[in-house]
Amino acid sequence: MAVLADPSLSQAVLIGTASYLHLEPLPAVEANLIDLAQELCDPTVWGLPVQHCTVVADPQGASAMLDPVHQAAEEATDTLFVYYAGHGMRDVDSADLFLGLGGSREGFGYTAVGYQHLRGALRTARARRKVVVLDCCFSGRAARTLAGADQVLAAQAAVDGAYVLTASPRDRVALSPDGERNTAFTAELLRILRHGVPDGPDLLDLDTLYRVLRERLRSKNRPAPQRSQENGVGALPLARNKAAPARSRTRAQPPVLATEVRAAAVATGLNIARMLRAEGNSRDALPVLRLALQEQPPGDQGNLLAVQLELSEMLAETGQIAEAITVLESAFTQVHKAYGPEAVLVCRRLADLLQESGNHIQACEVLKHALDLCDGAPPGP
Repeated sequence: MAVLADPSLSQAVLIGTASYLHLEPLPAVEANLIDLAQELCDPTVWGLPVQHCTVVADPQGASAMLDPVHQAAEEATDTLFVYYAGHGMRDVDSADLFLGLGGSREGFGYTAVGYQHLRGALRTARARRKVVVLDCCFSGRAARTLAGADQVLAAQAAVDGAYVLTASPRDRVALSPDGERNTAFTAELLRILRHGVPDGPDLLDLDTLYRVLRERLRSKNRPAPQRSQENGVGALPLARNKAAPARSRTRAQPPVLATEVRAAAVATGLNIARMLRAEGNSRDALPVLRLALQEQPPGDQGNLLAVQLELSEMLAETGQIAEAITVLESAFTQVHKAYGPEAVLVCRRLADLLQESGNHIQACEVLKHALDLCDGAPPGP
């Protein structure tokens, strides 16, 4: 019986470059990141924990783009999902695909990030299955490269367990239609996740997503997506089919609780706040995080801690030290008996802020608690 990829053992990295110095801006890419993160974290779609979904908006260099992928590759053991939206580029001296950065220039591959480096990150991944979705011009070059035109190329480029889904054939441009919120490819992908596939299976696997995407995009005279896969990853169910009959949905998944809906709303708020922060817009990000903290359903400690850490860091950056300490003290009461990196991180940040505000004795007590956690000693009362 087919089952969804385990979200608790999976990671997603969503990368997008919307602003460019030398190329046409792609404002729809920003919406792509927000909307796709919301769907992946929606418990009625996949239910990926928000802390397992990293959004990288407008990376300024190769390390900013690829470091989160390497980090996710170390942590995911079931499925690693990597998405890129932005300008895809060709170098004048090669047929390779390059992923655009804010300062990239057409025809100069060294100003962008070679797809080969993303492929290298995938090779090191612990995940049993890897999914790459590229919404950019000439993205079919990635599918062609992974598939391999000959045995030598295939041996050099193969990634075990990889499935590559691209927005366009190797020599065609992808579309970002004027006046539409999302790019053409991602908009269709989002429609499938949000509304499902009538007469489709209870769970949507990658091959079904590809087939429906191709049919719908071709019917609108838009570039047809391409795919490449290894080791039969196309049979991997990635999302619940919202258009499946109610009886089938009930059998395939438990009922969606109000707390799950609230958790999805919190996940969306956290992703939006992180994007705003990445763009330097802390003023708008702060109220979003405060609202997410208020809507946090009881018992969902993972998302709660992520919101508290993000909010406290932004408050400290904007000089609101007292409120940042209050937020971290609340987090401390929830994790102070835990033996994990999250608890140590809370202790370290709280101690720094306490020391900055002149509460040196309390800061030392918090640091001593962190050392006890690191040494494995039983935490104090």
